[in-house]
Amino acid sequence: MKALIQRVKSAKVEIAGQIYSEIKEGILVFAGFDKLDEKHQVDKMIDRVLNYRVFNDDEDKMNLSVRDINGGVMIVPQFTLSADTSSGTRPGFSTAKPPSEAVILYDYLIKQINKSYHSIASGEFGADMSITLNNDGPVTFILSC
Repeated sequence: MKALIQRVKSAKVEIAGQIYSEIKEGILVFAGFDKLDEKHQVDKMIDRVLNYRVFNDDEDKMNLSVRDINGGVMIVPQFTLSADTSSGTRPGFSTAKPPSEAVILYDYLIKQINKSYHSIASGEFGADMSITLNNDGPVTFILSC
């Protein structure tokens, strides 16, 4: 599993011109599922995402997690994160979990993270989404499990 996390001042998802979800300060997480991913990778990623220290403390060092600042977490499915980009000029998707299986892991991710944290927003799997974000920093990391 891969997650691209961005520290944001705000973020929102729009579907068909309507606001679907939004957060204030926190992290925007784009989640991609690789072919061999299972629920235990999702569980590990939830722990990493909620505890990854990307916010500055009083000494201006990245020592605080989204939990520490009581920030929002937006999870957006991102199929293209699992693309094979190792050669050529066109991504290949043979390394990605098929959508019919990835949606099960995405739904599991949303369900489990809601048990662990109070301020969760999400995108919709398979939808054509417009994502608006105010990147803070910018601060962006790619996590793998």
